[in-house]
Amino acid sequence: MANILITGGAGFIGSHLTRLFVNKYPQYQIVNLDKLTYAGNLENLKDIENAPNYTFVKGDICDEQLLQSLFEKYQFTSILHCAAESHVDRSITDPLSFVRTNVIGTVTLLQVAKEFWKNNMDGKLFYHISTDEVYGSLGETGFFVEDTAYDPRSPYSASKASSDHFVRAYHHTYKLPIKISNCSNNYGPFHFPEKLIPLCIHNIINNKPLPIYGKGENVRDWLFVEDHVSAIDTIFHNGKIGETYNIGGHNEWTNIALVKELCKQMDAKLNREPGTNEKLLTYVTDRAGHDMRYAIDATKLKEELGWMPSLQFEEGLSKTIDWYLANTEWLTNVTSGAYQKYYEGMYGA
Repeated sequence: MANILITGGAGFIGSHLTRLFVNKYPQYQIVNLDKLTYAGNLENLKDIENAPNYTFVKGDICDEQLLQSLFEKYQFTSILHCAAESHVDRSITDPLSFVRTNVIGTVTLLQVAKEFWKNNMDGKLFYHISTDEVYGSLGETGFFVEDTAYDPRSPYSASKASSDHFVRAYHHTYKLPIKISNCSNNYGPFHFPEKLIPLCIHNIINNKPLPIYGKGENVRDWLFVEDHVSAIDTIFHNGKIGETYNIGGHNEWTNIALVKELCKQMDAKLNREPGTNEKLLTYVTDRAGHDMRYAIDATKLKEELGWMPSLQFEEGLSKTIDWYLANTEWLTNVTSGAYQKYYEGMYGA
């Protein structure tokens, strides 16, 4: 038996991870702790909400008293820590929120775990899910590896870098059993439409402009979210304690090339004349401190644990578009804010 706390399990990556563990491991008891901010959506988990091995708790990872009560009640053996503020643009306008959740929240969780596990660390695990943005920006060549020096450039990446350092510090100082993974840009179903791909899908459906920062030359390595959570599953069960693993999709695209591919696919899927959606492209002032290129070297994960992504980007993008076109009600709810009423309807609170 394993009693696992997943933080941020109603978010984009968290909901896919929660679903995977609930369905794949019926012998595990999964508790999903989520504050249900704008990016947390219980509609993402409708299909498992009544599963016998799943429990949802609304709450904040900064609430030490709540965390202590949950540890007492559920006797967690592992933590999968997904909860985070993650949108770079929001971090530029409100950095303190990112410090509170990503730094203070992580340290609070570490401290409570340390206290509850201090007499017996055997079989315990604090798994921290992080980002490649902590490494900074690459030039035209090179890749991020696990020992690349940290060089965060935005309040978001700085807050995640800080949380990574605290997780490692608790391992070295208190012998807390930890694992860390740093992933490249995720995409796929249930992604809140503030990020590039779901934003563009939503805008194309509604014939709205497609905003492109600068000249669209920034490069990202794209990872299908279901591949990401399969990698987390592999690392959780087979990775070495105290180690860091980079998770990448082996799919580098400039923003402009990505959006043009998206436009082309959606022209076909929406039966529009080829080139119709590209007319929506609109270039806007570049983001402050915009990193030029991210690229992950996931060799360690492949060679040590045998994991590789299952999809190339064009196929994953097609599956993602198909999901959004088949789930326009979900898209309408999240863009209107109506999804936030789901918790009230489910739990009467």
